[in-house]
Amino acid sequence: MGDRAMTTDDLILKVLRETRVIALVGASPNPGRPSYHVHEFLQQHGYRVIPVNPGQAGRQLHGELVYPDLASVPIDVDMIDIFRTSEAVPGIVGEALARFPALKTIWMQLGVSHPAAAKIATSRGVTVVQNRCPAIEFPRLLGAKS
Repeated sequence: MGDRAMTTDDLILKVLRETRVIALVGASPNPGRPSYHVHEFLQQHGYRVIPVNPGQAGRQLHGELVYPDLASVPIDVDMIDIFRTSEAVPGIVGEALARFPALKTIWMQLGVSHPAAAKIATSRGVTVVQNRCPAIEFPRLLGAKS
């Protein structure tokens, strides 16, 4: 039941409404990658999106400086959006929980889930959404507002 409660429309709507700053792990400058479009979509809908990608660190992406890892992000974020493999999730969750004590949400993109890491995050009071995309959920639940 715990995981099902984490993916209800009400919970996702709450996350989308309360989130202001997102660290996007696995951000890509390649327009052929889903993370590129999700980053752009989220910015267009009022979120500040901080890109995280060690191979792009120091460059600009959608007007934001790219950081090599979550530990380097100089501001607090509300949500971590993970565009990495499920195997990478435990390390990202550990780094996120260590760096952002007031973190509200860990969001794992389509095809990404890790029940053990999700359990650790929820035990620390962090909401977890798995195997979903905010750029799909936003228009589905809030309409295609621009």
